[in-house]
Amino acid sequence: MKIQIINGPNLNLLGSREPDVYGYASFDDYLDILKKQYPELIISYYQSNVEGEIINCLHETNAGFDGVLLNAGGYTHTSVAIHDAIKAILTPVIEIHISNVHAREEFRHTSLITSACKGVIAGFGLDSYRLGIEAFLK
Repeated sequence: MKIQIINGPNLNLLGSREPDVYGYASFDDYLDILKKQYPELIISYYQSNVEGEIINCLHETNAGFDGVLLNAGGYTHTSVAIHDAIKAILTPVIEIHISNVHAREEFRHTSLITSACKGVIAGFGLDSYRLGIEAFLK
């Protein structure tokens, strides 16, 4: 099984950005843990702060990926284009959030991508990604 993880804007700063919300671990460190925990999987990782690059990566998943874990960051709440890209591909996408977006600012309560996704996992810290992998394995 091949899983593509896509992280959006500012998630390259995990470990130093608002650690009270996002924790102290970098995503690269967490990715190493995931790959060791699931050696039978091919887990690819992509991060971009640019909306169009995220869309291009989503399009590329049609070339043999079994699932996408997408943390679109702030684009979750603003991007019709990412919503449309998810709908345009055959690969199932799970929307991921590290924090519980519903316990945060009001503008974070609305996701423009949820309706295009297979499911949503939010509020479990970096473990949200592991839970997404488990959902694809079931």
